[in-house]
Parts: sequence; structure tokens; C-alpha cells
Amino acid sequence: MLSPKRMKFRRPHRGRLKGKSIRGSSLFFGSFGLQATEPGWITAKQIEAGRRVISRQTKRGGKVWIRIFPDKAITARAAETRMGSGKGLPEYWVAVVKPGRIIFELDGVPETVARISMRLAGHKMPVKTRFIF
Repeated sequence: MLSPKRMKFRRPHRGRLKGKSIRGSSLFFGSFGLQATEPGWITAKQIEAGRRVISRQTKRGGKVWIRIFPDKAITARAAETRMGSGKGLPEYWVAVVKPGRIIFELDGVPETVARISMRLAGHKMPVKTRFIF
């Protein structure tokens, strides 16, 4: 699973998901891509699930680039804990995704295979996605 080696701040604020993605919104490495069409948080587990689906569908042919990285810690409190006593401990990591952001890129496979693998990877994502080439 992806996670940062070290952080400047351990427990970040939640933030707001407004606006479109400025960076990372066009294909840079591969010929095919999976692009987010709505904002959201994508967890490290979901990124890994998408990567595994793509590599399995392409029979480990071609090259896959992951264009997002989970660098935001999401904290959670233990169940049945009283109010107060500070913010919870980091539970998992998410990547903040805005509309237009490329999630995965793929190259070295036919378009039909890329389309199928990106569609299956899109089903693993918590945001709506589209295939681009």
C-alpha cells in the first residue's frame, strides 16, 4: 500500500473539494488514461485495487503509471469514546482528486485491452471516471 515516508504535520485538516484539477489533467506518460470526472478522496487500498485490476487484465503487459499519491492522513477515533481529548490517530491515507485529474496511465497494449482494463479499474474508484486517449 502507498503511504508517505514522513510528514510535516501528522493530522491534517479535512479541506474542501472545490474547483477543477489544474495539474495532472492531461496524458503525459502513456497513450491511454483514466480521468476523474468528480471530486473525492481515493484511499491507498482503492489505488492498489485499481492497479491490480489493470495489471491482471493486461496480463502484465504494457506499462502502468499511477498519477496520484495518497499523502493525506485521515484520522478516526475509537468506537464509544467520549467527546474531547483531542483529534484521533491516523487510520489510513487518501489522495485528494478533483475533476479532470488523471488517475492511471497505460501504454504498450491495444486500445480494446486498455479500454476494458480502465473500465474495470474505474469500478474500484469512489469517483466517476472516464477513459481518455
